[in-house]
Amino acid sequence: MILVCCGTAMAQDQVVWVQVEAHPNLASATERAQVYAADVPDVNGFTLGGGWYGIALGPYTRADAEQVLRVYRNEGIIPRDAYIALGTSFRQQFWPIGANVLNRGVVDAPVAAAPSQAATTGLVTTPAAPPAAPPPADETPAEAQRSEQLLSRAEREELQELLQWAGTYPGAIDGAFGRGTRNAMAAWQERQGFDVTGILTTGQRAALRDDYNAVLNSLGLATVRDDTAGIEISLPMDVVAFEKYEYPFAHYTGARSIAATVLLISQAGDQSTLFGLYDIMQTLDVVPLDGPRERNEDSFVLVGEDATRVSETRVTLENGEIKGFTLIWPAGDEERRTRLIAEMERSLVRLPGVISPSESTQKQAIDLVAGLEVRTPRLSRSGFFVDGRGTVITTAEVLQSCGRVTLDDDTEAEITLIDAATGVGILKPTTDLAPLAVARFSDLTPRLKSEIATSGYSFEGVLKAPSMTFGTLSDVRGLGGEADVLRLEMATRPGDVGGPVLDSGGGVLGMLLPATQSGRTLPEGVQFALDRAILQDVLGQAGMAAAGTDSSNPIDPFDLSGEATGMTVLVSCWD
Repeated sequence: MILVCCGTAMAQDQVVWVQVEAHPNLASATERAQVYAADVPDVNGFTLGGGWYGIALGPYTRADAEQVLRVYRNEGIIPRDAYIALGTSFRQQFWPIGANVLNRGVVDAPVAAAPSQAATTGLVTTPAAPPAAPPPADETPAEAQRSEQLLSRAEREELQELLQWAGTYPGAIDGAFGRGTRNAMAAWQERQGFDVTGILTTGQRAALRDDYNAVLNSLGLATVRDDTAGIEISLPMDVVAFEKYEYPFAHYTGARSIAATVLLISQAGDQSTLFGLYDIMQTLDVVPLDGPRERNEDSFVLVGEDATRVSETRVTLENGEIKGFTLIWPAGDEERRTRLIAEMERSLVRLPGVISPSESTQKQAIDLVAGLEVRTPRLSRSGFFVDGRGTVITTAEVLQSCGRVTLDDDTEAEITLIDAATGVGILKPTTDLAPLAVARFSDLTPRLKSEIATSGYSFEGVLKAPSMTFGTLSDVRGLGGEADVLRLEMATRPGDVGGPVLDSGGGVLGMLLPATQSGRTLPEGVQFALDRAILQDVLGQAGMAAAGTDSSNPIDPFDLSGEATGMTVLVSCWD
């Protein structure tokens, strides 16, 4: 059962935006941008990555953005969950059509414009007037000093933290109100239009706290008691809503325009279970690869970030129960995200019980863990080892526009060379490997109609080992008479491309090519391999000598299979 009850800087010269909405398709995002543009100026639309499109106002200075956010929210022009964002999460601009404003300077905030301009935006602004008198003091300095003396040490430290957030106190959080703290109070009073005394009254302390909390007000922060998970915690219930249990997670997914998710984590276990969860979390798509991470004996913190989102997981092990949370939040909204993380961590209460392994609403799938997608490569093909250190030759098809390349999923590799003319690439692992077998290129002229075999990851890594495919050498030339390719009669799959083609003596004759040649799709059962001489030339370009062999004597099919699969490696391209 889940119970919900009511709950409770960036630098001023930064170029920022007011992000108002995000949509999962371009058509709806463009339609909403047009609606906003009819009412307010400075409307822009940007791709956010991951299939999302954002609408933002700006760019503004931090102070102007705060004013725009406050006024437009109060007038109901933008949603309550609109927020100030950095432009680092924005990519190509789609609105206005043909515009590119990411690198331009800031514009003046429309809410600070003259009355005639405000009328065109639908905003009500106040004409220039003499400065208003400062707000009346709610306590005399002597009364303020006496109320201050009643503060506990924790309350005094909290006040220093609030002043630090406000940008007036750079000192240590020690609860001691020395000259630095007094100067910070005075600076804040002056900024707010209060009498400058260096002693905050009860009302001023409340106003400072309200300013601090304003950044979270639009999120509908509420205390959630989840008895199934055995967790009580403050969650942004205007942004997320409970969806389902998938052991060991309680899923709270985005309910409004912010693409946010909260996962409550709850399971029985020991240190081994904790460490296993730490490893599994890093395979999930919701935890991007980049970001700090730390694992201790009884806890871990895992942060992943990319251009569109930041994922932060905090988990602890106590008395045989592993509990914590993951917050997935849009990139660029760091002030709200870090404040929300702090509030969630501060408010988390461990209740009796954990999520049962029987709690599941979805069928099992190889690419899902507890209802969450496992991170998968964009493309996987085969390759084969050409030396004892683990250097790999493969098809260039798998190396195009990759964020990273791996061998057998877990070994990072660097691209040494791509030969665009032949479609061959060479990779070197970032750490030396010890292959079971290394390619030896046949010194013999292949015989037509002889038996051949190829080894490859036919199903692109779904099966964790390469498989063998047998066939016949149809010709030593291409369909147009090309001398650098071999025509094969065998049934292969896309994942086999880049794998070695061997003769019956175990010598490598070539590398399997994609089934589409010169823009034409080949008939079923017709494949081509790039001849070994071309592969040897490409290796020579990389400063490597290719090993040769006399493969005139056939070897046992079992030994041939061991040799072929031992040299074959899965090559994966990741975004």
